[in-house]
Amino acid sequence: MQVLVAIASRHGATREIGSVIADALRAGGHDVVEADPADVALLDPYAAVVLGSAIYNGRWLPEARELAQRTATALSHRPVWLLSSGLAAVLPSGVSFPTEMRDLSERIAARGHRKFAGRLDRSVLSFAERTIIAAARGRDGDYRDLDAIRAWAAEIAAQLDEAFAPPEADTRARRRRDGDS
Repeated sequence: MQVLVAIASRHGATREIGSVIADALRAGGHDVVEADPADVALLDPYAAVVLGSAIYNGRWLPEARELAQRTATALSHRPVWLLSSGLAAVLPSGVSFPTEMRDLSERIAARGHRKFAGRLDRSVLSFAERTIIAAARGRDGDYRDLDAIRAWAAEIAAQLDEAFAPPEADTRARRRRDGDS
């Protein structure tokens, strides 16, 4: 079974999150393909998908939104997890994430949507991006919690194992768990 990890990233920090997830899924025994969303033509080869994007101005990057819209039907027929990353990705409690993400999650029946803090390095930003960050008083730094990202990927790996386990293996596991022989 192949798992697609398709992550849109403008400056590489979110793509690195995708690589951490892909490595953790591989460590869990899964065959993983990493791709930029703009390079994904079809989802047919993939049994499951992790789709994500950096957040800019409160939205996913266009290539991630386009892939989600173009393949929504195919995504709804396989296990999918969504992720968002950016300085605004970890919102204060009580603040809801953009409606766009809630709607996408519901439309494709995503198994989860995680928001991870990102990395800010003004030296790689455009003038317009630096202006926005200055107005928001953003501080340079790497705010990504790689341990939390790995833990989430391990949860995904476990859910994939459960979802794609052969029926007889599932029965044996239940018997062992329940104390039957």
